[in-house]
Amino acid sequence: MPLQEFDRRMLLRTLELAERGRGCTRPNPVVGSVVVREGRVLSEAHHVAVGEDHAEVAALKAAAPGQPAPTFGGRLRGTTVYVSLEPCSHFGRTPPCADLLVQAGVTRVVVAAVDPSAKVAGKGIQRLRSAGVDVVVDEGDICYRARRQNDAFRTWAVTGRPFVTYKYAMTLDGCVATAARHSQWISGEESRREAHRLRASLDAIVVGSGTLHADNSRLTARDVPAIAQPLRIVLDPRLSLRSDSALVRTAAEGPVLCICGPQAPESRVREVAGWGVEVVSVPADAAGRPLPQEVAVLLGRREVQSLLLEGGPTVAGAWWKAGLIDRIVAFVAPVIVGGAGLGPFGGCGSQRMDQAGRLRDVTTAQFGRDVAVSGYVREPL
Repeated sequence: MPLQEFDRRMLLRTLELAERGRGCTRPNPVVGSVVVREGRVLSEAHHVAVGEDHAEVAALKAAAPGQPAPTFGGRLRGTTVYVSLEPCSHFGRTPPCADLLVQAGVTRVVVAAVDPSAKVAGKGIQRLRSAGVDVVVDEGDICYRARRQNDAFRTWAVTGRPFVTYKYAMTLDGCVATAARHSQWISGEESRREAHRLRASLDAIVVGSGTLHADNSRLTARDVPAIAQPLRIVLDPRLSLRSDSALVRTAAEGPVLCICGPQAPESRVREVAGWGVEVVSVPADAAGRPLPQEVAVLLGRREVQSLLLEGGPTVAGAWWKAGLIDRIVAFVAPVIVGGAGLGPFGGCGSQRMDQAGRLRDVTTAQFGRDVAVSGYVREPL
């Protein structure tokens, strides 16, 4: 049954509220909630940080200030609660939200999207309905937007791996570097500032050792607001990392993880670890390069939900072939290299255009003279 216009407006408001928690709630999703009685908004809230009240609980408390949970003095009986994600039904860092909604006497709950995690996955909705609460779950465009909003959480919850964004700067003739692998700078200052904002919003950054050596990057988020620095990861098959690299010299600014293959000498593992860099070995391909699937599983186990791939064409090609890239952000600059520059993806690609990957939910934005093209590889989970 389609939502009424008022229901749509309230659910869209929950999505707006949820964004206020962006970057603060990991490993939890971002969630917003609104409490309404007879068409009048009583309160609004969002999930502020992990360990704090979930959005619907914060909204209930705000709607009945000074009244003790779980009944709130009966002040919330007959209310409708709108929430951007299904209320939880299990004990975690906080008690089950579904139980509190029932005890508070809420009559109706309108949900933008079901929580796909194994601990919830419809159990919150079932708990509410079994207690006689009228539950409405959107199945249209708002549901789609709510799922997209929590892409990283949902991908991690369902697959156990991070949601991967491949970001690169490219010339107008499709090069990310010259034939001599020189790439600084293709994009302008405005684009680079936006790239730092992207770094600050995600859990981790990964590059290959070749890109790290060529750019000598710190991989930190700089000159932009950042709650914490992302985990900085270098894929380094034989541990060629140097102690005088910018990454090692800034190890105190944020954690650094070096992922190597089984062929890396044990003496080098001890040496690099002595620099304050964590070293982990994973299975590798025939050339000794860490397998993308193994890296993704490793990071997923560490609750890395969102990963920014800044590696060069070789790494990007391997991750694309493995089906692990979920989003593309390409900064296209009005620059021409000419000749045999390097493209953003290495390896063999599609032989026919009807076999080529087509992005969805594509957006564009201008940063100085550059144009950023962003799109998703698949629908949200």
